[in-house]
Amino acid sequence: MSEGRPAPGYSITKDGKKISDEQIKEWLLEEIEGDAYAYGYRKLTKQLRRNYNLIVNKKKVYRLCKELDILRPQRKKKVTYPRRLARNRTITASNKLWETDIKYGYIEGEQRFFFVLSYIDVYDRSIIDYRIGLSCSGKDAIQTLKRALLKRQQFDKLEKPVIRTDNGPQFISNAFQKGFETLKMEHERISPKTPNMNAHIESFHRILEDECLSRFQFQTYEEAYREVSTFMKFYNERRMHSSILDMSPQEFYTKQQVEKLEIKKIHL
Repeated sequence: MSEGRPAPGYSITKDGKKISDEQIKEWLLEEIEGDAYAYGYRKLTKQLRRNYNLIVNKKKVYRLCKELDILRPQRKKKVTYPRRLARNRTITASNKLWETDIKYGYIEGEQRFFFVLSYIDVYDRSIIDYRIGLSCSGKDAIQTLKRALLKRQQFDKLEKPVIRTDNGPQFISNAFQKGFETLKMEHERISPKTPNMNAHIESFHRILEDECLSRFQFQTYEEAYREVSTFMKFYNERRMHSSILDMSPQEFYTKQQVEKLEIKKIHL
């Protein structure tokens, strides 16, 4: 017996842009954390159409809500640990505040999305570590964080960097939270629809889109992996930033270890 056509894994906006199901899930979580907290899947469908110009039907939104376990009767079970909201901070050194988020790329030749998860130091703008893959879970995000801590020699420090995220599925998962309990680190989440609270990773994702992803029509995952990896190396080692004295992130981070470099305090 035929099982029917498999789900494509994306929906399309009114202007023809493909939006991955994972991105739509993030939007759904943001909606129910905000004004749409009491809405069922039918009204959430209308919210997605209205707020994101998404062409999507109620059946698909029902399926995504079911995968997230946020259908109306079960919604109270969605978050199983207290949420620590991001607070205003002034950052004057590296390894104090890192932001992380996920960027979605598209592989035209294989008709599927891939994930780029990155950790950025808001002071020196370095992408400390990242993960490229065809999936991305809370466990993957924790493994990437552990590598980043080792690279910055922060793993055994008593005072580790604070990690700031949005409310994406990976970042509210039990696996992500348990990882922080094990590492004895602080994880804070921004309020829904306040991307300015995660401004540095958002800015990096615009750079990644403009200077890498939009330049290619990837035919294979291997091609996408190679080009994104090449760009990450370029970004860290050679791309100048006006906010860090027209140095690359790696150059600035290395120099500030041995001399005092004056840049603007970061308020966020």
